[in-house]
Amino acid sequence: MKRVKFYYDADKLAFKQIVTKNSTKIGYALLFLVSSTLFGFLSFFILNMTSFFETPKSKLQARELEIMKLNYNLLNRKIALMEEGLSAIEERDNTIYRVYFNSVPISNEIRRAGLSGKNRYKDLENFNTSDLIIGSTKKVDEIMKALVIQSISLDEITKFAKRKALLLKSIPAIQPIKNEELKHMASGFGYRSDPFTKIRKFHKGMDFSAKSGTPIYATGDGIVKKADATVSGFGNHIEINHGYGYLTLYAHLSKYKVRAGQKVKRGDIIGYVGSTGRSEAPHLHYEVHKNGEVVNPLNFYYGSISAKEYVLITKLANQENQSLD
Repeated sequence: MKRVKFYYDADKLAFKQIVTKNSTKIGYALLFLVSSTLFGFLSFFILNMTSFFETPKSKLQARELEIMKLNYNLLNRKIALMEEGLSAIEERDNTIYRVYFNSVPISNEIRRAGLSGKNRYKDLENFNTSDLIIGSTKKVDEIMKALVIQSISLDEITKFAKRKALLLKSIPAIQPIKNEELKHMASGFGYRSDPFTKIRKFHKGMDFSAKSGTPIYATGDGIVKKADATVSGFGNHIEINHGYGYLTLYAHLSKYKVRAGQKVKRGDIIGYVGSTGRSEAPHLHYEVHKNGEVVNPLNFYYGSISAKEYVLITKLANQENQSLD
């Protein structure tokens, strides 16, 4: 049975029945519906933000996300180690290898320059972890670029090393006659008395006095340019082109053991001491040329004599005596 409500009317001193209007009833109903709807949305939002009511799928996704973040952290640690190792290689490249070969170091601006051009990471945007993914990808790309630059640099260093090895083999670095086969150092580089005219003139090489038939050795790797008697005064002589601007001349030979165009190595026998041409006694006249200019051969005997022998031969060579040619 429906409950009936009354109220007391003080003016008429009587109880009267409460009658609810239809519009009021509708208002109450709408208010209830709105309140219920708001309460439902609020409850759903609170429950959705808590882990108490997580679904198996959401738990799996959360776990996968945590594993991905862990993997990216491990990746970033490995990237940091790669960057550290690469930096050490770059440091050695600039401060050791390139310094040794007199090559210009590669600046950090070139080595670590960013990747210019269009946005190459656009496809990685608009994800929850975009910053993490893009950051790691950029680091990997920068390392790859630096590795390419370092690889090219090491290729250049290898070429420099090969050239350096060839240069060291080609420099005329030994005496053309062994010390044990020498009679004495007859004359050195500089002004000497001419044996025929007795006039003081510039002697362009060194005279090694030795018996006829004493072996003469190539002082550096090279190619025989001449082995003939076409130059007046030198008699039988040999010229060797060593490359890198170096040329050596061996004069007054009794006979040859090489021919023009032949490749020779340092220490090969190329001929024998004699007294052909403008010569006063059996000896070897030896000259060294660098870039077309005659230079003192004494500066190149670092490959065959000791420091004591060098001091002695320097004293003998610097005496202003008479040359033998």
